[in-house]
Amino acid sequence: MAAIIEAENLRKRFGDVEAVAGISFSVQEGELFGFLGPNGAGKTTTIKMLTGLARPDGGTLAIGGIDCSRDPKAAQHLIGVVPDESNLYPELTGFENLCFCAALYGMERSQREARARKLLESFGLAEAGSRKFGSYSKGMKRKLAIAAGIIHDPPILFLDEPTTGIDVLSARQIRQLIADLHRSGTTIFLTTHYIEEAERLCERIAFIVAGRIVRTDTTANLLKPVQGKHMVEIAWANAFSGEKVPRAFPKLKVAALLPGSLRVESDEPINVGVLVRFLEEEGAHVLEARRIQPSLEDVFVDITGIKDEGMGKKEGRGE
Repeated sequence: MAAIIEAENLRKRFGDVEAVAGISFSVQEGELFGFLGPNGAGKTTTIKMLTGLARPDGGTLAIGGIDCSRDPKAAQHLIGVVPDESNLYPELTGFENLCFCAALYGMERSQREARARKLLESFGLAEAGSRKFGSYSKGMKRKLAIAAGIIHDPPILFLDEPTTGIDVLSARQIRQLIADLHRSGTTIFLTTHYIEEAERLCERIAFIVAGRIVRTDTTANLLKPVQGKHMVEIAWANAFSGEKVPRAFPKLKVAALLPGSLRVESDEPINVGVLVRFLEEEGAHVLEARRIQPSLEDVFVDITGIKDEGMGKKEGRGE
């Protein structure tokens, strides 16, 4: 499978801040590639360079075999872009917005109108197509933005934080749309700070922190270190510190979460009852003790040291 996106030593600086510090990666044709990192890590700056909205200060970039290092817009006909903030027009209807975007790509009127109607139907927006975009909910706006991004049927789609700030149901619908586009053969470059979203959708993921890529691998390989591990989270109501737990259970890896909670980890099954009894005998008013499934979040924390700072969870893992 050939690389359809190739970046080598890509750099971008804003004054004294190096937002992207010499990153290199490639995306294979037909791949759903995740770019995962906390807010401010350099995700949006990277996607702006990839889509021709920002000129790199250094490095090389090729899209679909076209060298975009000197001409950032040389591959515009190959890509669709869904920015983190909508760039559609609130005074136009959904249908008019899609037709306008299609016209920018030189599509004839009959062709763009047929394509707009088909996408409105496919995205569940047929009834809203005649309404002004400004009246749409956040979830509907995001869906129409994705439709606008693929109006010209591009082989590559860039999605910048597509489910940020929308309700749970809309987020599920958008993830399904993304999965459907991927199955149809579209190459997708997805930036997100939602760890579970990356784990569910992406075949391969790059972790970016402070403008630098710290790890790139398949989702399956990234998850291998936590497979077979056992984890329990315990929460209590009072001011109990939990500091005696590591000494009382030296074979367990114990980590404090928020005040009033901790997580224990082991390669062997954990006796939750023994843990709870110990905490209660030490004065803790235990509220909850639950087994959890190790996830990509645990891998991300191990690799980057970042925990609950600029990262997010969309929904519970039971969905």
